Amino acid sequence: MRGAERPTSPYWIYRWQITMWLSSLHRITGLLLSLGAVVLAAWLIALASGPDSYADMQAVVGAGWFKVPLIGWTFCFFYHLVNGLRHLAWDLGYGFEKSSIQTSGWAAIAVTVLATAAFAFGAIL
Repeated sequence: MRGAERPTSPYWIYRWQITMWLSSLHRITGLLLSLGAVVLAAWLIALASGPDSYADMQAVVGAGWFKVPLIGWTFCFFYHLVNGLRHLAWDLGYGFEKSSIQTSGWAAIAVTVLATAAFAFGAIL
């Protein structure tokens, strides 16, 4: 006998809400931070390898176009940090009301955008 036809994922039956977006963004930013760590490691290896290696690497990471990924990684860092603090509050039992969850989600986005902008204008641009 054939089983009932059911969706295999809740994303097909639920309307997307902020918590779903933020969960997905947290995972994506974690992956992008890993890529940034690889670039940072390559830069540090070049720094330790001598002036020629460092100059070659600096030609890439010091280029104007490279500011775009740097700002992207800055966004990822701040979002992952702020959302991690939000989850830490949840682990301590705070903020589980529906209004609190939505408010803290929008606050996480706002703080991330403001921190990224402040850091980008202060350090990168």
